Amino acid sequence: MVFLRCSLVALAIVASSSVADAQIYTWRDASGTLMMADTAPTDAVAEVRTFKVARATDSIRVTRPVSSAYRDNYDDLIVKHAQANNLRPDLVRAVVQVESGYNPGAVSSKGAMGLMQLMPATASQLGVRAPFDPEENIRGGTSYLRQLLDRFQGNEELALAAYNAGPMAVDRYGSKVPPYKETRDYVRKVKTQTTVATSQPRRPIYYKWTETVDGRTVVRYSDTPPASGPYTVVDPSRY
Repeated sequence: MVFLRCSLVALAIVASSSVADAQIYTWRDASGTLMMADTAPTDAVAEVRTFKVARATDSIRVTRPVSSAYRDNYDDLIVKHAQANNLRPDLVRAVVQVESGYNPGAVSSKGAMGLMQLMPATASQLGVRAPFDPEENIRGGTSYLRQLLDRFQGNEELALAAYNAGPMAVDRYGSKVPPYKETRDYVRKVKTQTTVATSQPRRPIYYKWTETVDGRTVVRYSDTPPASGPYTVVDPSRY
């Protein structure tokens, strides 16, 4: 268990930071010193108080109520760009919550930036010149999420895994969530915020038939069947 002796100023800084991944407790000990810990005290002390974070899971709590303003400040932008990219706003809200806790100035240890935590290379590809600008960041992040959903044929779980680990990682593991702890935790956290579609990607269908050209039999393949005549359906996984 981690204990911190805090001044009122320190408590204010901690309580106003981005959403924590675990419950935090605060109380005053017998001498009146303000204490904080990641587990509740075992001895009988003054009342221990925690508060739920708006739109977060029950396991995410802080030591004083959190204003919903942090979310409301960006909700119009989320709805705007979600609709522009044919995304569910709740899915985008969940990604923003898990990625940055709605902190537009967030920077990860790997260099991901802003509300939707865009990596520099991804931001550049998406034409995002100001990744810490909320509208630019959400525009780029929703566009990228749309690209991933199209790539994985509407499977939100795989798109989220690709958002975290990269689409090549999902491909490498046979269109499944990669076995990386960070990625699986990421997908799990988003699922606590909203429902996530897990439909399996559709396999492409190819058609095979023969035609006679200049007296020779020619085999044809296409993703659409011929206008007339017999054909067979080909399983591309066998080739």
